[in-house]
Amino acid sequence: MLVESGPDQSVEHRPAPASGRKRNAGRALGLLVALGVLVLVVLASIAVGAKNVPLGDVWHGLWHYSGTGNDVIVQDVRVPRTVLGILVGAALGTAGAVMQGLTRNPLAEPGVLGVNAGASAAVVSAISFFGVTSLTGYVWFAFLGAAVVSAVVYVLGGSRGATPVRLALAGTAATAALFGYVNAVQLLDSAALERLRFWTVGSLASADMAVVGKVWPFIVAGLVLALVLARPLNAMEMGEDSARSLGVRLTRTRVLSMTAVTLLCGAATAACGPIVFIGLMVPHLVRAVTGPDMRWILPYAAVLAPVLLLGSDVVGRVVSRPAELQVGIVTALIGGPVFIHLVRRRRMGQM
Repeated sequence: MLVESGPDQSVEHRPAPASGRKRNAGRALGLLVALGVLVLVVLASIAVGAKNVPLGDVWHGLWHYSGTGNDVIVQDVRVPRTVLGILVGAALGTAGAVMQGLTRNPLAEPGVLGVNAGASAAVVSAISFFGVTSLTGYVWFAFLGAAVVSAVVYVLGGSRGATPVRLALAGTAATAALFGYVNAVQLLDSAALERLRFWTVGSLASADMAVVGKVWPFIVAGLVLALVLARPLNAMEMGEDSARSLGVRLTRTRVLSMTAVTLLCGAATAACGPIVFIGLMVPHLVRAVTGPDMRWILPYAAVLAPVLLLGSDVVGRVVSRPAELQVGIVTALIGGPVFIHLVRRRRMGQM
């Protein structure tokens, strides 16, 4: 494995100067295009919703707020929802990329490996058993649940000897058990069921600027930490021996990577519930453009994951007007077939 992957990795990360500059220029241009697409999706998220609002009223609500009904919809509902979607999408996409780089597992993703389920179970426990009702209170439970389940799945999957299939099976088992627990708690606690019935499927509907203000420091900290880890993760993809010979401190890199994943997934799940497959689909799409270099995969994922999340949210608002289809349902409908396709690919079955 090392014989086959080593030369490819070295060619990718240490290209000839001219070809390297050309490749990086192409990646930079692609990132600018991705940012342009994100801007368009953000505008669509503000302009399109369950209720038809004329574009003139959308503009008025953004820049000339006067308290009318449409102004409230635009300024107090859609703008916070869009901002939270950007933050949560960037968090989930980046967390998925970090997990895939750390485990060298193309199936690694916060939803698939049970990280989101762990955060959800902890939040439900906080609400039902400890009476915690504010985001400030249960975000810490989300961090704890995400961290504990990450460690458990990693151990069950074989630790350093983990394979993609074993990790996916361990994550699937943990997710099933934890969501069974979540459903049981909600059925036994009708008050919790009422508070959590939309949250548990993943939704941006309850977003407001207070929620944004509470989660953005954690998400930004996780994003910065993930970007700092790009180079050591690149080295680890060549194998532990190669990474060690390049001066990478493996234990520190693993601990910091899981800290970044915990911050990103814990904050995202606390804010809007478990949303799956974002962290699985986006890094695979990104690699087709950037190659295996984490220095480019991470910023691309941070930009394109919000595109997918907000786009799914807009679709959910439109397809069932005047009601809404929660974004977690839409991403699951899209991500399920993608996950099956990845598992059935021949090279995946050989891992």
